[in-house]
Amino acid sequence: MPVETEIKFRIANLDSLNQRLQAAGFHVATPRSFESNVLYDTPGRSLRARTEILRIRSYAGRWTLTHKRLPDSGPGEDRHKHRIETETGITDGDMLAEVFASLGLVPAFRYEKWRTEWTDGRGYCVVDETPIGNYAELEGAAGWIDRTAARLGIEASELLTLSYGRLFDLWREQHHSPAQDLTFAAVSGQGAPR
Repeated sequence: MPVETEIKFRIANLDSLNQRLQAAGFHVATPRSFESNVLYDTPGRSLRARTEILRIRSYAGRWTLTHKRLPDSGPGEDRHKHRIETETGITDGDMLAEVFASLGLVPAFRYEKWRTEWTDGRGYCVVDETPIGNYAELEGAAGWIDRTAARLGIEASELLTLSYGRLFDLWREQHHSPAQDLTFAAVSGQGAPR
């Protein structure tokens, strides 16, 4: 099964990161597009208790179904985040959501962002503009991630293994926010930026 290896880092300046990516030999694989995600779980949150997610994503005109879980052996997190990721394209996320509802699964968490995917042919740097700030993820082999972070001038102390759900929990605590979902409307009371 494929193991996804990644790290995140906060972006202080989008234009500066874009320039550093270009200078490091990256090109845009998917232009900036709106992304909407819904995580599904049982009413008792049994998937979350097992550190698993079941997600329907709409991004750049495509629907994707993803299941992630911890690896059978080895660390789930060291300097990088490691997850077994099973993913497939689907034709209709709304219809699949109806199937999930009939099976007793409920929407547990929603999150949105504007995403731009960059690649150098060996890995990806995805740039995410979220309602709680801008982040990038480096996805690829662990050695490539470390070398690329260094080439981009990202310090080891800036690297994060947290999920967007956990980053949102920390943001809610810091801002005393009642928002339950990481959506532009819930966080700011406004629509998504264009």
